[in-house]
Amino acid sequence: MEKLKNFINGNWVTSSEPKTSSVINPATQEVLAQVPFGPSTASDLDQAVQCAHAAYLEWRNVPVMQRVQPLYKLKALLEEHHEELSRIITLECGKTIIESRAELQRAIENVETACATPTLIQSEFSENIARGVDEFMIRQALGVCVCIAPFNFPGMIPFWFLPYAIACGNSFIIKPSEKVPLTLMKVFELIQEIGLPDGLVNLVHGGKETVDAMLEHPKVKAVSFVGSTNVARYIYSKGAANGKRVQAQGGAKNPVVVLPDADLEVTSNIIADSVYGCAGQRCLAASNIIVVGDHGGKVKESIYEAAKKKITGFGLDESIEMGPVISKESKSRVEMLIEMGKSEGANLLLDGRGFQVDGYSKGNFIAPTILDGVSSTGNLVKTEIFGPVMSLLAMKDLDEAISFINTNSYGNMACLFTSSGASARKFRNQADAGNIGINIGVAAPMAQFPFSGWNDSFFGDLHGQGRHGIEFFTQTKVVIERWPREWTRKF
Repeated sequence: MEKLKNFINGNWVTSSEPKTSSVINPATQEVLAQVPFGPSTASDLDQAVQCAHAAYLEWRNVPVMQRVQPLYKLKALLEEHHEELSRIITLECGKTIIESRAELQRAIENVETACATPTLIQSEFSENIARGVDEFMIRQALGVCVCIAPFNFPGMIPFWFLPYAIACGNSFIIKPSEKVPLTLMKVFELIQEIGLPDGLVNLVHGGKETVDAMLEHPKVKAVSFVGSTNVARYIYSKGAANGKRVQAQGGAKNPVVVLPDADLEVTSNIIADSVYGCAGQRCLAASNIIVVGDHGGKVKESIYEAAKKKITGFGLDESIEMGPVISKESKSRVEMLIEMGKSEGANLLLDGRGFQVDGYSKGNFIAPTILDGVSSTGNLVKTEIFGPVMSLLAMKDLDEAISFINTNSYGNMACLFTSSGASARKFRNQADAGNIGINIGVAAPMAQFPFSGWNDSFFGDLHGQGRHGIEFFTQTKVVIERWPREWTRKF
């Protein structure tokens, strides 16, 4: 099987790295492709950076109205190839076709938002700050920017960064996850058609060697990353130490609080969708479900009924509601964490281990799982599972729930289900998380808002998407000008 190529300087180029890693369909174990994976990928990265830097020197001077024109073409092509890209995501990532379609739609929305860059990047101007003196701030491009993409959203997350970076006048290099490179390979085939200068946008495969080369290369100015907290902390620390601007999205352990006045049936279905959507492999998946008050038995029963109805299988089947986890290693880790919850005293209310899908016996399937009575002081409530596992906890009131949330080292999302406006207001003001949901199971910001995150869920200052994207991919320059009246009379 031929190994995948890099896309450098407008051409598909064979990697200098002879070693490869297999791209595997998590539902079937079919090998879909071979991707370059080894130390020589660092030299591939250097080649891409040199071409990207040369392209940037020209692109930064292109008027912003012209820079966004290719993005309109890209939006149209993503819409035209929406179903093809969705199927690729399902094949290599494992999520359901419905989830893949929704992911692609979010990518398209980011391209559309980036098309507003001519407005979002406008200067700030103050006239006559002193007699005959004007002052204004302009935004200029940084240079070569890079993205280290995760496996769980191969079609969406790169678009938190790519369209904003090039609209602001930068060049861009993406390293896809070695587990799911095929989606971006197709995206780059479409990028070839939109008329960008050669070298402006590049794709380089690889692993840690490629990442370290990005973090160390003197011509790389900014780094965007989404992944686990340990890796995010490493990328932020090393990138910042090398003088780079870094935005590094980390892991999560998202709490959801259910008050006694919540609509039980609606709440249970929404929570089940949040926990088990994308097989729990998303940084906004609900994980710790905190039931407040003495209605725990009813909540438990309702959530159990919603969870056991979820249909698990191969995602290309339109009836499937949850696919496999990404790899055998991930499956083993999730099963180990389920056992850890049991050892800490939790009751296994619903056990998804050992689940078999007819015709796909080799798939990495775990059915919806519920651990009841999880210890609020144990290790499981602090550990990101990244799989279809729900932890049920009981607390006496909203204050205790908020206090528990605010001791969490993560801070990606926190949600509350209630019919009380006063409780909702208190929660959104006091819960320590970057994305807050009220009667929402997945508080995913639309493209015009930043994808926020606090504490160990994010390292940096400016997040992906929206206006934060514009600010991250530009640097400000303040200009103070004096034009005395006697000078202007000469013209």
